[in-house]
Formats: sequence, structure tokens, C-alpha cells
Amino acid sequence: MTVQHVVSPVPESAWFKSSYSGSEGGECVEVAHTVDTMHVRDSKQDKGPVLTVRPDAWTRFVGLAAGRGV
Repeated sequence: MTVQHVVSPVPESAWFKSSYSGSEGGECVEVAHTVDTMHVRDSKQDKGPVLTVRPDAWTRFVGLAAGRGV
């Protein structure tokens, strides 16, 4: 299940920008991970909501987004 956080559940230093984010700054996604969770946020709103998912759900999502299926 997903959860939104107003305050980031991970340290600022743990976030990294997706290599697929555009260089113009308009479409940037940042990701951070812990042992139990993956966190996703909009890099333009680092104090905004954070989407949190389990690592297995993240792996499935990335596979689907890359066109590899489940």
C-alpha cells in the first residue's frame, strides 16, 4: 500500500535524481530507499508529499515502466 508523508521519512542526503529526469528541470523525480521502503518525490517540491512503497512493488513498477512486464 502507499502512504504520503508531508515530512520526508528519510534524510535529505539519501535522495537522488532519476537518470531519466529531464535536464531542463521541469520533470524531475527523486528516489530514496531504506531497507524496507522506497520513497519517491517531485524534486521541485522537496518539502511536498512523498510516495512510499515496498521494494517489491517498486521493482514491479520499474519493470512495467521499462516494458519488461511483471
